[in-house]
Amino acid sequence: MLVNAKEMLDKAKAGNYAVGQFNINNLEWTKSILLTAEAEKAPVILGVSEGAGKYMTGFDTVAAMVKAMDKSLGITVPVALHLDHGTYDGAKKCIEAGFTSIMFDGSSLPIEENIAKTKELVALAHEHGMSIEAEVGAIGGEEDGVIGMGECADPEECKKIADLGVDFLAAGIGNIHGVYPANWKGLQFDVLANVQKLTGSLPLVLHGGTGIPDDQIKKAISLGVSKINVNTECQLVFAAATRKYIEEGKDQQGKGFDPRKLLAPGAQAICDKVKEKIELFGSNGKA
Repeated sequence: MLVNAKEMLDKAKAGNYAVGQFNINNLEWTKSILLTAEAEKAPVILGVSEGAGKYMTGFDTVAAMVKAMDKSLGITVPVALHLDHGTYDGAKKCIEAGFTSIMFDGSSLPIEENIAKTKELVALAHEHGMSIEAEVGAIGGEEDGVIGMGECADPEECKKIADLGVDFLAAGIGNIHGVYPANWKGLQFDVLANVQKLTGSLPLVLHGGTGIPDDQIKKAISLGVSKINVNTECQLVFAAATRKYIEEGKDQQGKGFDPRKLLAPGAQAICDKVKEKIELFGSNGKA
C-alpha cells in the first residue's frame, strides 16, 4: 500500500533499524523490489531520480505505474514513492504527479536559500499528506548529473533545517554515490553523532549505500540512520546478470530475443540484492 515515509521511518528510528530506499528505473526493477519487500514483510521506499523519471517519460507515468503495480500485485507492506535528489521545480512536479514523498536537495545552495526553499516545500508537501526529506552537506560522487564533492554536513546547519519540520534529513558524512575508491576514508561517525545529538528523534538518511562495509552500516544505524539508499549495487548486479545471459547465448533459445526472458536474470538479481540489504538493515518483518 502506498503511504508517505514518515511513519515507517519514525518506527525505524525507534526500533534501531533502517528502511531501504531502492531506486527504480523501469517496470522490472519496480516489480522485483515490490515482490521482495512483500516476501520479506519489510517496508520499502521506491526512489526516483529526476533522470530516471525523465527516462520513464515523466513523473505522471511513474506514479501511475507504481500505483497500478502495487494494487495488481496485492502488496500489503508500506511502500513510499519518493523523489530522490529533487530540485525545487522537480519536487513541485512530483507533488502534482501524486508521489507520496519528496526529497528537496538544496545542499549546493547557500544555507539561507536552502532554508527558504525547504520551508516552502515542507508546507506544500504536508498540505498534500506527503513526507519530505532535505539535505545538508553534499553527497560525493555523481548520480544522474547531480554532483557532490562529499562535504561533511555542519551539525548546526542540520538543526536549522530539521527545525523547519522536515520528516527526515540527509546529512553528508563522507558518503558518496557510485563505487567507493580504494582510498576512501570511511564514514565520519563523529559528524553523524553530533548531527544526531542536535536533531534528536528526527530520522537520518545515508545516501550512497553501495560499498559501505556492513559494520559501518550497522554503526550508522545505531547513531540514528533510519533510511539507507541503494542504487549502484542494483545497477551492477542487473547489468552483470543480463550480460552473462547474453554471453551464454541463452537469449537465442525458445522465442529468440524475448525481452521478458532477456531481462529475467537481471530482475532476479535485483530481488536477491534487495533481500540481502533488507536483512542487513534489519527491516525484515517490520511491516
